Amino acid sequence: MNKKCSNCDLVNFASANACARCHSSLSRVVEASASKRPLAGWLLLRTGAVLMTCLVITVGFYVSLVASADRLPPQRKDTVRRAVAILRDKRFDTEAMMLSTFTAFRGTDNWLNASVVKENAYASTNFPFEIITLYEDFFTYPADDVEKAAILLHEARHLLGDGEKEAYEFVWKNRDKLGWTEERYARSPVWINVRQQTIEQVPELFNCPQNEASDCSQQGQ
Repeated sequence: MNKKCSNCDLVNFASANACARCHSSLSRVVEASASKRPLAGWLLLRTGAVLMTCLVITVGFYVSLVASADRLPPQRKDTVRRAVAILRDKRFDTEAMMLSTFTAFRGTDNWLNASVVKENAYASTNFPFEIITLYEDFFTYPADDVEKAAILLHEARHLLGDGEKEAYEFVWKNRDKLGWTEERYARSPVWINVRQQTIEQVPELFNCPQNEASDCSQQGQ
């Protein structure tokens, strides 16, 4: 192999002991390079070991979350598929893809959810592990599959990294696109509950200077 001088970058013959241009010792360059190789290899090995450890811990954590909760029975899986199909038909393509492709649905709390005190809820999401737990209320209170789709749309926004404020705002601003309208669902417990939660999370949507009792989000629709 040819020897490259570290001083002037000239490539010398393999048999040369000194650089033909600057006369620097090529043997010292080779020795210095050789002395650095074990350290570089050690750093590479340690980095790989750390990354592998992190991967194993992450996969183990995910498996423990999935395994510690019950799967949805077939009938409830069908309910979820119908709700996701509505989202897809209404052109919520990203959210529908997340729900149908990357999400593990569960019917009971995993050990992490069970360790957190929470109020009654329709569903909960473990981000970034893409796990959604659907509680009994999800299958009891929605008037139809459209309302279930509205709940899943909210959870899909969490799968994409949105917080509560952003998720409530997104669903409320897109309710007409979904077909979840006040004219049809105003008396539904889900509509009433979600509207109240949206008021608390995104009060600016309901604080219109010209009419304090109106819904500001309707003005842009």
